Amino acid sequence: MQRLERQLEFILEIDRLKNILRRTVITDGSRQENSAEHSWHLAMMALLLSEHANAEVDVTHVLKMLLVHDIVEIDAGDTFCYDAEANLDKEEREQRAADRIFGLLPEDQTTQLRALWDEFEARQTMDARFANAIDRIQPVLQNLATGGHSWHLHSVTKAQVLERNSPIGDGSASIWSVISQRIEGAFARGLGSVDEE
Repeated sequence: MQRLERQLEFILEIDRLKNILRRTVITDGSRQENSAEHSWHLAMMALLLSEHANAEVDVTHVLKMLLVHDIVEIDAGDTFCYDAEANLDKEEREQRAADRIFGLLPEDQTTQLRALWDEFEARQTMDARFANAIDRIQPVLQNLATGGHSWHLHSVTKAQVLERNSPIGDGSASIWSVISQRIEGAFARGLGSVDEE
């Protein structure tokens, strides 16, 4: 029974991910999305887009990584990728969060979920590179759909968007080709709110 109790405690704890707000807004622009919605959206994207990965991926494994990748935000918060100062201690905050949150589970499941999270963060396997690509594609699509909402709010330049998202190509060169063209086109049509180089 102790095993089930620990599993139920973890399940209740991860409900808190629904309260972690991201900088991106949902595509109708009405509100910020939360990290749980983000994770669900990524899982759907991976299911649909896996055929475009640079090499064959284990979709089930990718889905597992995407479902656990942001759980650490319960403690560490959502660190905006374009905030240089907030990113200085991001890794340390997220490592502490991973220790605590995954540690709520029975030992075998702690090891299993922590290994998925570590693999996602390391980006060394094809599955992890594809999962990371999906994680970067989604906020780009939302920004493009909302006229660059979070990019405008934080004076993010085209160069920053392209640099941040270029690792999409490590997971899917074909998707990066399309996404980078969309970014270029949007900024060419005046999406940017600040001077571009």
